[in-house]
Amino acid sequence: MTKDYKDIRKLPDKTVERLSQYRRTLLSLVAKGKTHIFSHELANLLHITSVQVRRDIMLIGYSGTLRRGYDIKDMIDLIGEIIDSNDGQNVAIIGVGNLGRALIGYLKGKRSKLSIVATFDNNPEKTDRVFGGVHCYHYDKLAEVVQRENISIGIITVPPSETSRVADDLVRAGVKGILNYTSTPINVSEHVYLEEYDMITSLEKVAYFVKKHEL
Repeated sequence: MTKDYKDIRKLPDKTVERLSQYRRTLLSLVAKGKTHIFSHELANLLHITSVQVRRDIMLIGYSGTLRRGYDIKDMIDLIGEIIDSNDGQNVAIIGVGNLGRALIGYLKGKRSKLSIVATFDNNPEKTDRVFGGVHCYHYDKLAEVVQRENISIGIITVPPSETSRVADDLVRAGVKGILNYTSTPINVSEHVYLEEYDMITSLEKVAYFVKKHEL
């Protein structure tokens, strides 16, 4: 069903992003009892073109039938084989402020192959406490816990002034992927995958298009 793994590793970033969106949408359809879907149906649900959907699905070596479209369960399983690690991956959140706690609550248990196993903060009122079922360690223990718990992904939700230092510490500790939720851009070595999400920029983008609509 899948292509050669070496090909899968070369999937474009945006394709991987859309595959995650496809899976989330398909899972919701399974819950409603739907078994098959056509590319134009999936495209309409995600507000993209059916051509884009077909290109993405061709890239992962899957095909449907003209009569019934794509088998939803098969596609969910295939996307899981591509995106998920066989043994699962452990995640840490650095910064247990309002955003950090919200992410713990939102992400915990959402994906069986992604487990939030630790949080870190330097505020003594937060350390050695449990938030959403996840233990919060003092930041000084970052390297120790990352190695002990085999943490490969770090999510940064600290104040902007601390972002670069935390990113450097995560890389030194051995993480292979970072999701940066702060407004401070960071640079990491090429062997670490970096995803940066700036909520202010996203909000201003929405505001710009709303303003255009109002003119």
